[in-house]
Amino acid sequence: MINAALDCGVKDVVALSTDKAAAPINLYGATKLCSDKLFVAANNMKGSRDLRFSVVRYGNVIGSRGSVVPFFLQRRHTGVLPITHPDMTRFNISLEEGVDLVLYALEHSWGGEIFVPKIPSYKITEVAKAIGPDCRQEIVGIRPGEKLHEEMITETDALSTVELDKYYVILPFTRAGTSTTSSSTSGAAAWSPASITTPATTPSGWTPSRFGRKSACTWTRDLRCSIVALAKLKAVF
Repeated sequence: MINAALDCGVKDVVALSTDKAAAPINLYGATKLCSDKLFVAANNMKGSRDLRFSVVRYGNVIGSRGSVVPFFLQRRHTGVLPITHPDMTRFNISLEEGVDLVLYALEHSWGGEIFVPKIPSYKITEVAKAIGPDCRQEIVGIRPGEKLHEEMITETDALSTVELDKYYVILPFTRAGTSTTSSSTSGAAAWSPASITTPATTPSGWTPSRFGRKSACTWTRDLRCSIVALAKLKAVF
């Protein structure tokens, strides 16, 4: 796909990623991380082409095929819903929010960024309670390759992460002290260091070395259930 974009005059490429690409512990997550690295590095292959590669990373799309919501809907008639672990959490995003994120990346990317939305996480037990309030929850254990809590931004990536209003952006580095975005003029009107909310003031000669570390790390570990999302689930089911 990268070679096709280089050969065919494509101007913007956005690769879809997942929270499983952050510190992966299974092969699927490792392949998604490999994809992220390839698309970010592709910006170093474009030469003089007017072409930008970027990545969007989000969590589970609610109601998508293979996700927990349709699974619980299929099983609730049995009166028993299997739960891997009572403390397990997952990040949640709607299909519309995922599409909006992709469109945002297409419009605002400079090339090489990984866009991460600020989305809630939910406890699997709370989703089960919303879908099958009268069902018994049976603990079946975590399967091989599963995490108790997923991450959206690793602690290491937080060192080069900046915070926008609705998203975090993991910025790429090409050499010490510089970012691929810091010298680019394409997309400069879309978002700039002046729009970053962490820190409150941005020094001249801006580089993204350590911006957003505290907020990104805190947000990654803040695995609380979204009351609003659960209320919507209850209204639907």
